[in-house]
Formats: sequence, C-alpha cells, structure tokens
Amino acid sequence: MSLQCGIVGLPNVGKSTLFNCLSNAKAQSANFPFCTIEPNVGVITVPDERLIKLGEICRPERGVIPTTVEIVDIAGLVKGASKGEGLGNKFLANIRETDAIIHVLRCFDDENVVHVDGSVNPVRDKEIIDAELQLKDLETVESRILKCEKAAKAGGDKFAKLQLEVLLRYREALSQGKNARTVELENKEQEAAAKDLFLLTNKPVMYVCNVDEGSAVTGNAYVEQVREAVKGEMANGEEVNVLVLAAKIESEIAELESYEERQMFLGEIGLEESGVNRLIKAAYALLKLRTFLTAGSDEVRAWTFREGMKAPQCAGVIHTDFERGFIRAEVIKYDDFVALGGEAQCRAAGKLGIEGKDYLVQDGDIMHFLFNV
Repeated sequence: MSLQCGIVGLPNVGKSTLFNCLSNAKAQSANFPFCTIEPNVGVITVPDERLIKLGEICRPERGVIPTTVEIVDIAGLVKGASKGEGLGNKFLANIRETDAIIHVLRCFDDENVVHVDGSVNPVRDKEIIDAELQLKDLETVESRILKCEKAAKAGGDKFAKLQLEVLLRYREALSQGKNARTVELENKEQEAAAKDLFLLTNKPVMYVCNVDEGSAVTGNAYVEQVREAVKGEMANGEEVNVLVLAAKIESEIAELESYEERQMFLGEIGLEESGVNRLIKAAYALLKLRTFLTAGSDEVRAWTFREGMKAPQCAGVIHTDFERGFIRAEVIKYDDFVALGGEAQCRAAGKLGIEGKDYLVQDGDIMHFLFNV
C-alpha cells in the first residue's frame, strides 16, 4: 500500500537529519540551504510492540515481519516558491505527489546553523510555507474555475457545476490566507469533487518541533508559540498533532547498536520512547492507516490497511486471489490472543469470530482468511 508522508520545511530546520534518523537511505546533507535537491524516499518500519508479544507466543520459524510507511525528504522551500524562487517549482511538484505532510519547524537556537531568514521564529516559518502553498493552490483553483464555468455553461455538466461550487468555496478561503483543509464540505459528492483537485493545503498535516537537547522532554517557548498558532487547526477530522523531538539526539540514538543501549540512553534523558518512533506512529495514523496481524508457527506479520476497509479488501492486501475468492475471515482480538496464549486456546474458549464480507476490520485484529479461486 504505497502511501507517502512528505517532510517539508524551510532550509536548515533539520529535515534531512530527521530523515536520516528515520531511514537507512542517507540524504546528502550539509549546513546550507538547498542541500536536498531530489526527494529522498525511505521505507520506514512502523514500531509495533504487539509484534514482540506475538513473537514470544508463536515463536515463528521465519520470524516477525513489521509493516512499513514511506517517508519523503523534500527540498527546502523559501519565500517566493509559488513563483519559482529557489527550488520552488520542484518542491511544489514533489509535495503534490505525497498523501500527507510532516512540517518540520526549527525550535532551537544555534549560531552555527544558518537560518535562511536570519533569525529563529517557527511561527513565521510556518506562515511562509502556508502562504506559498496557498498561493499555488489559489492559482490552481482560479484555473479550474475558468474550465468548470465553461463546461457547466456549454453542456450542463452536473459534475462541473458541483466542482464549481467547491472551487468557489476554496477560492474564498485561500484568498483570506486560510488553508483549503479549513473548508468544511457538506456531503460526499462535494468531497469527491474536491479530491480531484489535489490541492496542497488540503493534505492532512502534522507539525514537528525540532528542539535542542535540553528541551526534548518538556519543549520550550518556541514550541508553545507553535501550539498557540495551530490551536483549532484540523487534519483528518482531528486537531493537528504537534510533536516535539530533538533531531540531534535522535541521530545519536540511531547510532547505538542494541535495543537495550537505546532504552538506557532514553531513560537517562527522561524519555520513554524515541521521538522517531513517536513520529513514525503519528505519520502512520495521519495517513489513516491501521494494522491487522497474522500469527502462526511460520511467521508473525503486520499488514497495513486503510481505516474503514472490510474483510475482503484486507484479504486482498495479502494477495489479490484472497479477495477475489473470499469466503470468510476468522478473527481473534489481540488482547484475547495474548491473554489466552494462542489460537488453539482462543478457539477452545470461543474467542474466535467468523466474519463475512461486511466485517469492518479493526486495528490489531488477528486474521485468517478462507478463500477459493
């Protein structure tokens, strides 16, 4: 399931450092603007503590296989990008291809790291990127309005009329300096018309405050400014997530060899979990992704599905034949599997459910699909 989160931000806010912590694909980074020219794509393992417990119970021959999410490091943007300044056109084209945005904001002081605008101000930085994306979206909307008006008048195109209504609402919001995601659509028809527009500011977003080492646990004044600035901003129907981490610390953690060493390091600085792990989980959730599991003596494995998918669609995640010939699904809840100690015990206790084509798969379901082709 190829869905991507794009890491965006002004130059020198720590995007590439963070990306390198997330991925084995090492970006060529340096301490000056535009060091990332081509978007770097990393396939990132999604941390899931449930797999460890299932592995202990099943002791699978082929081991434990986690699921993944794609993260893209995109070139830094500067003021004027919507008009092609810096690497603006390339940046905007790359971000259009992603499904959600991880917006990195610099929330640390360091005279050795140049800021493209000469001073540290994360709220201003956020507003610069918002404005550039809004201007590009406004350009897109104006162009589409002209086309829809012609189509609606010429042939009485119902979809064109519907999309025109949506476009006019977007134009009003964007003209006021608001993101497209702030526009509340009235029904599924309008939502379908909006999806076809691929607006940059309609993508779900989360904010990552890159802080100094001393602020990794509690944040700092810069972080509070960001939280105040984004208060009430929504993404995927929920208030936007503001995540605090120190990319410099995360790079040190990434160099440690063992899990035990990493946990000891985290404990020493007062963290229960690394910022990278929290970011990956948050990015996965931002994309509206969920996980179902398969567990047996051969392997324990996590599989990604979109929230709201039914059993046959999830079967198709494993193999298209499973969906095509779907008969039923056997479902065990994770908590029951762990509490009772395995599949056989769950069957004996009546904790294995038989589900049909209309079953909405839940995060953490342990699935076994029966099919015939």
